[in-house]
Amino acid sequence: MMIGYVAYLFVALVVIMFLSSAIRILREYQRGVVFTLGRFTGVKGPGLIILVPFVQQMVKVDLRVVVQDVPPQDVISRDNVSVKVNAVLYFRIVDAERAVIQVEDYMAATNQLAQTTLRSVLGKHELDEMLAERDKLNSDIQEILDQRTDAWGIKVSNVEIKHVDLNENMVRAIAKQAEAERLRRAKVINAEGEQQAAAKLVEAGRMLAAEPQAMQLRYFEALHDIAGERSSTVVFPLPVDLLSQFMKGQGK
Repeated sequence: MMIGYVAYLFVALVVIMFLSSAIRILREYQRGVVFTLGRFTGVKGPGLIILVPFVQQMVKVDLRVVVQDVPPQDVISRDNVSVKVNAVLYFRIVDAERAVIQVEDYMAATNQLAQTTLRSVLGKHELDEMLAERDKLNSDIQEILDQRTDAWGIKVSNVEIKHVDLNENMVRAIAKQAEAERLRRAKVINAEGEQQAAAKLVEAGRMLAAEPQAMQLRYFEALHDIAGERSSTVVFPLPVDLLSQFMKGQGK
């Protein structure tokens, strides 16, 4: 009787071990790459998966989007400025078979490829482009990464440059450049205003010269403005024609 109970217990343990190693459950976002005697036999999941113990092995693959931080990279721009740039990489697996078979560690491989691509792409641009055209640079890096990781069954959905670190000397140089640019714009605006004012004065002079009555009206308006001001000094305007006649009389 004891031997029978031990035999039953042994059989039960074998069955439990068999079921525990044969039955797998994969979640909705997981896939299982199955190998039979070392050869690829298919991708299974999600749900209940039954494997043959000691004959079949399964490698789980997560299909969710992976957010990976690209470490700061030392980049020398095309105009010979040294900066530190870091970025964020968004990708996911679209082909579990290639992600397991074609590359040993797809996470490390994608991260290393992102670092080298970030340095090579940014090195072709000047500092002003890095600071002002981030959307274009993000698109260029994402396109290159997506092409190179396609053989691994990986889809790079987005790349975002987080920060561009500059040394203090470069920050001061950029501030001086911005200040000089603002001064230049102010001088240009002032010169354009003077030019427009001069053009309007010339146009007004021509109109007043064509109509003598208009000059007389302007003379009366000037007298009215002087009378309205409370000042101890009174400036009385005289017509230029009267002064010219007076000067001619003195010459005679």
